Amino acid sequence: MNKVDTFAKKTLDRFSKEITDSVFVFIQTDRELMHDYLNLLSKTDLKYLNSTIAKAVKERFNLTNKKRKGTPKSTLIKSYEEFE
Repeated sequence: MNKVDTFAKKTLDRFSKEITDSVFVFIQTDRELMHDYLNLLSKTDLKYLNSTIAKAVKERFNLTNKKRKGTPKSTLIKSYEEFE
């Protein structure tokens, strides 16, 4: 593996660990998505909503669980699963 491939792999490995947190940060910084999120939240349970989003991330990118992380950047979640 050359240096560029190694760098790309390293970058994507780190990103995939925090992809769920990144998705929630994306939601909270996008006006339309945040509006939709709050609308859904008014009609459903927070835990169900957030876990459904997290499962969709895992399935979309075909990731596997690594460990639970308790310090997200997003204010919409208290913790998230790191993926490989």
